[in-house]
Amino acid sequence: MMARALRLAERGLFTTQPNPRVGCVMARGEEIIGEGWHQRAGEPHAEVFALRTASERARGATAYVTLEPCSHHGRTPPCADALVEAGIARVVFASEDPNPKVAGAGIRRLREAGIAVEAGLMRDAARELNRGFFSRFERGRPWVRVKLAMSLDGRTALANGESKWITGESARADVQRWRARSSAILTGAGTARADDPRLTVRLSDGTAFVAPLRVILDARLDALALHANLLDGSSPTLVLHAPGADVQDGRHAGVELAEVPLAAHERGLDLDAVLRLLAARGINELQVEAGPTLCGALLAADLVDELLLYVAPTLLGDSARPLLALSPLQSMADRRDWRVVDRRMLGQDQRILLRP
Repeated sequence: MMARALRLAERGLFTTQPNPRVGCVMARGEEIIGEGWHQRAGEPHAEVFALRTASERARGATAYVTLEPCSHHGRTPPCADALVEAGIARVVFASEDPNPKVAGAGIRRLREAGIAVEAGLMRDAARELNRGFFSRFERGRPWVRVKLAMSLDGRTALANGESKWITGESARADVQRWRARSSAILTGAGTARADDPRLTVRLSDGTAFVAPLRVILDARLDALALHANLLDGSSPTLVLHAPGADVQDGRHAGVELAEVPLAAHERGLDLDAVLRLLAARGINELQVEAGPTLCGALLAADLVDELLLYVAPTLLGDSARPLLALSPLQSMADRRDWRVVDRRMLGQDQRILLRP
């Protein structure tokens, strides 16, 4: 039942942010009498959809939910109250809700009403599905995923900057789905200036999604030209800049500007502050699509939670641009080791998901 609830929750992978992806199954013994999932922020939660389909049969039944039922009034009424009113006898949920507005209050509300409550069934799977949501509340920053594409010899572009395309169509289509599940896509001033990216989601199958926020780190507000694709208005755009930057520059009309302090060494914006600001804006998963300098800085600061690495079966040579800008190591003991979480072929390219 919980495995089914998790599969239902996955249906909201591209649409629930900033809310978590949640599924619910109502059952009597081994018979499913109702099910639902949270589809979009501001709309009913998973438990409400499941109760609607179960109707009167919900009384005395068991509800399997992938996250602790909410107990507060937000844009929707508390799900814990709905379960109590429906006469549910038992609630089994996978993981506690890290949101301080809920955290344990949902459990107390249900138990006070005489409902049997059990927690922890398939907790790891539920947390994995909502790793960005948990990161935002437990660590005060989004889950940071760095997307990189490289040749077999670890190069990302020719010496002259040409990089389209290292990987094939299947890999590039796959990137769009990772973008779609992200709350925001971040790049740096150098990439914005050199590549003029769009950083939009382009899904060919008509799948619904919430357009991720485009975030540009542009300390001096000098990276975006008037005709830049990031200024096209197709998706919400946030430009983060340093104190003292010229915010009256007309090139940034139509985008939101926000100030972030410089890092201690004053060679760029304070990346911790950037992530805290994004978390405060409800960003759960942040996908970074930037050059070797910014990606290397995030790695050096231990702010990368996973690498989404696409490897093409091609060679670009030692004069081509490197994958990351990292300080030289003094010994093998200083190396950074990663574990492979997932590996698969996409056409002729290989996609590897790695975590520290």
